[in-house]
Amino acid sequence: MTRHLRLAGAATLTTLVLFAPPALADDDPSAPPGSTTTSPPPEVDSNSPGLKLADGATLAPAKVLDIKSVVEDLGGEERREDTNTDVKFALQAEVLFPKDSSKLNPEANARIQAIAEEAENQKATDVRVFGFTDSLGSYSHGKKLSRERAEAVHDKLASYLGPDVTFSVRGYSEDYPIADNSSEEGRKKNRRVEVSFPRGAAGTPDTPDTPETADAPEDDDAPDTGTTGSM
Repeated sequence: MTRHLRLAGAATLTTLVLFAPPALADDDPSAPPGSTTTSPPPEVDSNSPGLKLADGATLAPAKVLDIKSVVEDLGGEERREDTNTDVKFALQAEVLFPKDSSKLNPEANARIQAIAEEAENQKATDVRVFGFTDSLGSYSHGKKLSRERAEAVHDKLASYLGPDVTFSVRGYSEDYPIADNSSEEGRKKNRRVEVSFPRGAAGTPDTPDTPETADAPEDDDAPDTGTTGSM
């Protein structure tokens, strides 16, 4: 008798499980954690004293903000920066030169030609070519090598742009790094040649003596007194 009751109870339980209603998705699911909901904006009292200028105060003249656009290829070999006033290209030394050399690779010509075409599109008449190395080796050797690399890029650019363009060529050795020299990845970014020129034909700003805001080294012809690691 007890055995028959157990079997009947098990059958009833099985029936309940088999005929349970299916789960249905919520037609209006709740928002996931961290999401924002659309709510009406707060009301602002236009007559609030905090929104008014003090007596005698005036608004500052309107100005256009200098917005910088930066585009870098996947390998970081070429980087382009655009501002309201200038265009700057930074090419890693590895794509332009053999190690510790200022002789251009055959592959460098296409990159330099593309920069020359952009300079022509911008109607540039003043072009700056700056060379840089990493911090390995002596400063004087880096100064000489960075200058020679800048001159090599200048010579190729000049062959495309012609005699109507004025160039400013500098070599800065390890000065003005854009990355940390304590790692090979950072040193690779610092070994570079930068080419920059004014944007458009609206005007030509004074040619700076430095890549950004720092003072330029005075001796551009430092002798080669040491050797380098990965310049």
